[in-house]
Amino acid sequence: MKSIDELSASDLKGKYVIVRGGLDVPLDAHGEVADLFRVQRAVPTLRFLKDSGARTIILSHIGRKPEETNAPVAAALKHHLPVVYVPDLLGAMAQEAKNAMRDGDILLLENLRSDARETQNDDTFAKALAAFGDMYVNDAFSAAHRAHASIVGIPKYIPAYAGILFRDEVRELDLARKPEHPSFAILGGAKFETKAPLIQHLLKNYDHVFVTGALANDVFKAKGLPVGRSLISAELPSAEVLNDPHFLAPVDVTVEQLDLQARVKKPDQVSPGDKIVDIGPDSLKEIAPYITDAKFILWNGPTGLYEGGYISWTHAIAELIAQSSAQKVIGGGDTIAAIEESGVAESSLGFLSTGGGAMLEYLLDGTLPGIQALQ
Repeated sequence: MKSIDELSASDLKGKYVIVRGGLDVPLDAHGEVADLFRVQRAVPTLRFLKDSGARTIILSHIGRKPEETNAPVAAALKHHLPVVYVPDLLGAMAQEAKNAMRDGDILLLENLRSDARETQNDDTFAKALAAFGDMYVNDAFSAAHRAHASIVGIPKYIPAYAGILFRDEVRELDLARKPEHPSFAILGGAKFETKAPLIQHLLKNYDHVFVTGALANDVFKAKGLPVGRSLISAELPSAEVLNDPHFLAPVDVTVEQLDLQARVKKPDQVSPGDKIVDIGPDSLKEIAPYITDAKFILWNGPTGLYEGGYISWTHAIAELIAQSSAQKVIGGGDTIAAIEESGVAESSLGFLSTGGGAMLEYLLDGTLPGIQALQ
């Protein structure tokens, strides 16, 4: 897998370069980008191409509805680079904008998923997109687990490279697949049935794996403990996982009662009306030594119900990790968002991945459709 920054300015000057960006970002109530993390991470590749005199055409998707637009993304990018937004994808407006480009110009075309052929990995659609460029750069690690036209189709038709962010993601996650010991992994989120293979993989490679978030509810349920109104997965952990000496789960929980008041309880004290929404202080004390002693820390998923505002213990973990001298890899959209709200300096937290599902799939499989397409 070659990276675009292996090419010189003379290789890039005047060339039309398609960049598949990972700019699927949340919007606020005013329709503006609510979290700039992915926007900021996209800048190094785009700036490198601009400085090299390339004519850069960004392709990206946003949201799940075809009518959603990349206009807010363009507005956010303009704080970093002179990006021109074109509210068109394959039509005359997009073609005219391309023809008017000069060296160093950057265009952002419309939402890829405004055309259903993107997610269908339609070959004619991929070929039409490829016709916009002389070469292709995938910098959308966050979408690299999707076999979509802009991810795996375009590289069949023009020379393809990894972007700077994409390359860094693969390099850092490779280290996380074979961590230095002692190592400590924290895995949150929901849907145990989708996380079970990864948990088993981590248990073989990490000295300790702490399962939190809604996944911990499944652990309590599997142990026969009360879980009240808490979110439970379709599949529960096996006895093999529960009894693994490397496996850790919370020893206390924060529950939201029917009156919406929060209380800390032991797992065996959860009432029928309680909803488990986070860990508690004893759980933090339990894992603190593992964080302190670790030489490698992997973290994906907040400890609590992020959308419900239960982020205090996630913040506390971020503060502990920031004090550690370990190598660190942290990912998951809610995890990053919660960390940003904590005020902990990003520079003290190691590598922050833009991947959510892509990060988890890469940790398990060691490759993704988007990586295979570049090879």
